[in-house]
Amino acid sequence: MSRFDQAKMLLKVKKIQKELEKQVISVEQGDGAVRVEITGEQKIKKVHIDPKAVDLDDIAQLERWIEDAVKDAIQQSQKVAAEKMQPMMGALGDLGL
Repeated sequence: MSRFDQAKMLLKVKKIQKELEKQVISVEQGDGAVRVEITGEQKIKKVHIDPKAVDLDDIAQLERWIEDAVKDAIQQSQKVAAEKMQPMMGALGDLGL
């Protein structure tokens, strides 16, 4: 692979990284009691808790919803990133990355 091809490939990777940075995935648990927003880069943007949907006498349930929402959000963001990067994987191997 020529240096020009390598440079083009790296520019494409950087473009995909920017797209992932801007993409926001929203996941809910507990029928909307907990909502987690995460970027395609797997950075948590926001955790929202609807106080009307939470039973303060059952904090353990709220904790489970938060844990499940975060796990699901990370999993979904990983899937999105993998799908966007899939076409690049062979070429990245050629670059030694």
